[in-house]
Amino acid sequence: MDLDVFVTAHRTEWDRLDHLLRRGRRLTGAEADELVVLYQRTATHLSLIQSTAPDPLLTARLTQLVARARATVTGTRKASWRDAAHFLTTGFPAAVYRSRHWWVPTAVLSILVAALLGWWIGTHPEVQAAIAAPEDLRAMTRPGGEYETYYSSHPAASFAAQVWTNNAQAAAMCLVLGAFLCLPVIGILFLNMLNLGIGIGLMSSAGRLDVFLGLVLPHGLLELTAVFVAAGTGLRLGWTVIDPGPLSRRTALAQQGRAALGMAIGLALVLFVSGVIEGFVTPSGLPTWARITIGIAAELAFLAYVYILGRRAVRAGDTGDLTAVERSAEVPSAA
Repeated sequence: MDLDVFVTAHRTEWDRLDHLLRRGRRLTGAEADELVVLYQRTATHLSLIQSTAPDPLLTARLTQLVARARATVTGTRKASWRDAAHFLTTGFPAAVYRSRHWWVPTAVLSILVAALLGWWIGTHPEVQAAIAAPEDLRAMTRPGGEYETYYSSHPAASFAAQVWTNNAQAAAMCLVLGAFLCLPVIGILFLNMLNLGIGIGLMSSAGRLDVFLGLVLPHGLLELTAVFVAAGTGLRLGWTVIDPGPLSRRTALAQQGRAALGMAIGLALVLFVSGVIEGFVTPSGLPTWARITIGIAAELAFLAYVYILGRRAVRAGDTGDLTAVERSAEVPSAA
């Protein structure tokens, strides 16, 4: 394509679109219709230039022009409490439900890895000796040792806030770093499962696995589920880089990235609940069965939230992504 000829042929349309945009709301009905037509044409022109004869200055001008036109044509809207309610009751559970084929296998494999690590550590004294000195291991696993006092070592409110911050950071890292071909997510998951496996192995070798599970399960069920959802979403994002499917890599990544951003917000709320349980329920004087029951109830509530509200939302056509009006305009691809 001869760029100079193309610019000469269409400069008048671009200038006319710019003129209509400057007039703002003082347009007649015919001028408003003309603005929409010129916006669509200019978007197509921008796509053609980007794909066949990219020119930085012209591309920047047309990109700005198309963005201004889109804002005028579609209008702007402010977020409201209705949007927040829609996100919590529809968007977030739909996104989690749609990604279940990623995070459910991630959860199963991760728990299996943690169990195998726990068995290996618990049945091999030489591995335990490599972790810490025998007297340090006894200090950690004995009644009233570090594994038990950890959850009551700080005031409940500050401990819950600290736990929530740490877990939210781990989940965010899984979501963000997934784009790097999945490898960072696998590393984060393995470190989490290694820490869990060490606790299982050391406490089981001391004959106190029941105590350890009584401390971990109340908050750990919901906490680990949130981490698995984040990891599964990160892995899905990373796989999109490798195989974007029928969409362009840019479009596919944009869709998955928007879903991951919404997932991060929703999972922060889930981890907040888990942090509250860890700060106030886990170290409480409640019987072990009562604390575990609270943890199971929280986990079942979340799964019901995802599989009931999420399935219903997906069947109604919600994907957890922004609506077509809220998304950035996608210019046509040149043939």
